[in-house]
Amino acid sequence: MSRTPDEIRADLGPLAARPHIAFALSILGRAGSADRIPTPAVAIDLDAFDRNVAKMAARARAAGLALRPHAKSHKCAALARRQIEAGAVGVCCAKLGEAEALAARGIGHILVTSPVAGAENAARAARLAATLPDFRIVADHPDGATELAAAATSPLQVLIDIDVGLGRTGCHDPAQAAATARAILAHPDLRLLGVQGYGGAWQHMEGANTRAAAVADGMAKLSAAIAEIRAVGGTVDVVTGGGTGTFTADAAQGVLTEIQPGSYAFMDKEYRDALGDDPEGAFEQSATVVTTVISANHPKWVSTDAGLKAFNTDGPFPQPLTPKFAGCAYRFFGDEQGLLMRPAAGHVARGERLALAPGHIDPTLDRYDVFHLVQGDVLVDIVRVDARGASQ
Repeated sequence: MSRTPDEIRADLGPLAARPHIAFALSILGRAGSADRIPTPAVAIDLDAFDRNVAKMAARARAAGLALRPHAKSHKCAALARRQIEAGAVGVCCAKLGEAEALAARGIGHILVTSPVAGAENAARAARLAATLPDFRIVADHPDGATELAAAATSPLQVLIDIDVGLGRTGCHDPAQAAATARAILAHPDLRLLGVQGYGGAWQHMEGANTRAAAVADGMAKLSAAIAEIRAVGGTVDVVTGGGTGTFTADAAQGVLTEIQPGSYAFMDKEYRDALGDDPEGAFEQSATVVTTVISANHPKWVSTDAGLKAFNTDGPFPQPLTPKFAGCAYRFFGDEQGLLMRPAAGHVARGERLALAPGHIDPTLDRYDVFHLVQGDVLVDIVRVDARGASQ
């Protein structure tokens, strides 16, 4: 990213004074520096990340879809900016807190994909709408529209969230969608842009045909809601949704105008297991958690410095990627340590390092204050996780 250590230090602010980060800054740009980053740490292979980003941008262009990556995967303005520079129209944020953190760092085109409730949250959305060049938020109930309208100080762009099968948020049926549309249309400070339909449960289904069938069913629900919204006078210019695991099926249905993948930029074991050799699985593992063996006394396993607090705790266990430890089972060994079975052949010493693919990338990356960007064996940059923990 061609930043000097002083520029990175200034950008990191108080984080730069932490001893482990200060040490990483001191070795920045040196040969072998990637192998000296204090662990546990997230290392992002910058070249692999850029290839993933370019590949998804090209797929979206070829399908005639706008690309709006989901920033909940990384919560990092520097990486969001890189995705936008590669062709994305903006980013998605799951929560207002994420949007506020990224907006403060210069990201100006944001869609908040979760409905909010309450006057204060509506006021926060209104403040973002008044200051950003392109802010959008979803609503799935007439009361939500009323709250947003009461808070709006300038035109506020709204999409109607449609439940396409997950049952988590969204209008459950076309009648609810129409009622929400009427409420939005009744308020002059609200602008109805379209709809959102996200099938989160489809993303990790094994087999392209299984995912395609689920997408077809969900898109039928979304299409029915769109028809009802248009019948009451609503505009549906934007139809946003989809994700990393369903891109081919999403594009084939021809319903979406905009795609919201997130994990494609990094990948994880859960996606690897589900996607296999399907086109959706043709992205590189750019993000890994690097850990160090801190105890090698037991004859059957060794202990590492990355435990429960270093990874997600849902989904599969992390997978060792370092060739020496390929196939060696890893599991959590408490809050701070991990257990790694010894390889069938070869001595394992204290201080050895290895990289693991997280089981689920989003809740893993949210555990870290910074990402270490590497090229080959060189640490080339350190970037802030601006919206770490921003779940409000």
